[in-house]
Amino acid sequence: MQKKNNIPIYSGASPEQIAAGLKTLVDFQDEGLPLEDLSKLVNERLIPHFVQYDLPEFQSMFNAFPEKGAEFGANIALKYNQGVTNWQVSPGAVMLEELCCKALCRIFGLSTDSDGTFMYCGTYANQEALYMALHRKAEEYGFDFAEKGLQGFADPDRLAVVTSCDAHFSLKHAVRMMGLGEKSLVPLPVDKNRRIDIRRMEETLHELLKTKDIFCIVATAGTTSAGSIDPILPIVELCGRSGVWLHVDGAYGLAYSLVPECKKLFSGVEHADSVSWDPHKQFGVPIPSSLLFVRRREDFNRMAVYGDYFNRKDDIEPNPGLKSSPSTRPLTALSLVTSIRYQGMAKVIERLRAPLTAVKTAADYLNTQADVEVCHQPDTGLLCIRIIPEEFPEEQLGQLQIYIYNRIKKERKRSISVTKLDDKTVLRLVAISPSVTSEALMETVSNARKMAGEYQV
Repeated sequence: MQKKNNIPIYSGASPEQIAAGLKTLVDFQDEGLPLEDLSKLVNERLIPHFVQYDLPEFQSMFNAFPEKGAEFGANIALKYNQGVTNWQVSPGAVMLEELCCKALCRIFGLSTDSDGTFMYCGTYANQEALYMALHRKAEEYGFDFAEKGLQGFADPDRLAVVTSCDAHFSLKHAVRMMGLGEKSLVPLPVDKNRRIDIRRMEETLHELLKTKDIFCIVATAGTTSAGSIDPILPIVELCGRSGVWLHVDGAYGLAYSLVPECKKLFSGVEHADSVSWDPHKQFGVPIPSSLLFVRRREDFNRMAVYGDYFNRKDDIEPNPGLKSSPSTRPLTALSLVTSIRYQGMAKVIERLRAPLTAVKTAADYLNTQADVEVCHQPDTGLLCIRIIPEEFPEEQLGQLQIYIYNRIKKERKRSISVTKLDDKTVLRLVAISPSVTSEALMETVSNARKMAGEYQV
């Protein structure tokens, strides 16, 4: 039986109320504060407004408190504050990150020539992947993109990125920052389970290639809207035929490829040119912890910028800073390493499997309920539903979901989210932590049903 929780998910204070309480904390003065007073201030004014990620009722986002082994490593990394982009800055940190990336390539079944680097977040990993893809397209046209930029292309307006209509918004950031604009993003339709529709994708590519230079196709291994995994292997085959770079955005979902019964969904990921992943989601390691993998380690050469005193071209030692743009990064690899070593892979997989089982169990039951619409067959730990009371006006269903969401938010006993799938407003339930059980999810649905009954049509 699920234990009743009386702890609020968050304070419920308004932005104005929180700001008023925090003004004292940012009142920088000539004299310092004793740590005892500072601790009291932080505990009274700041921490009450943090969200309680460890509660079973937290079912809205991809956040989690650090796992014990991860916290151990993070404390060491914080104490010694080692940079990892250059051998001169920290040989130990550099070598640990390099070895960690190679080990991760192995456990994800990537090619023996693959490599990886840690990033600040999946957004930056996706941006770098698109940059490398565009760089390779420039090489096909016979020029160095790092030197000439978009001006090297005869007609930059022809450049295009093809991806799912449910792809992450970070791709919009990427094409903006590369000077391509959002017009270069071509969204593909999805099937009933929110995966790229391969047949329609083939038709779209056939037409697009007549007028566009497609330099990257992005498949999503776990969309943030519905958790769906695009059919990677057929997309690999399409990319192979057209010579287009394939990036797999696995920021949310890639971890689930480690669960044996889910592995088939990720078939083909080892053939992608690049793959992103966020351990700070399901693995319970501190933010930031993200990675970018490439199938050919030499692809990272497109990112290299050398200096006279730092990351010199003739350095024989490894310099991870040559693989990405930040010249300073924290030792985020340590918390991931200590987490995996502390738990062991068997427990890691058990941790990953728990929310998948919870969501599938809830979805299977809800599919039998007349007043609940399950909007997709869940691939991962994310479920979108609509509450549809009997004889409820169709045109007001969107307003009803918003009403339920706002009521739940106001009560502060649980946290869910709301999104849109095509033209439908839906309730979005996320299970990241093993503490989110099927029972906890069903309590949320029961709560939503009760609120729906109180809605005034």
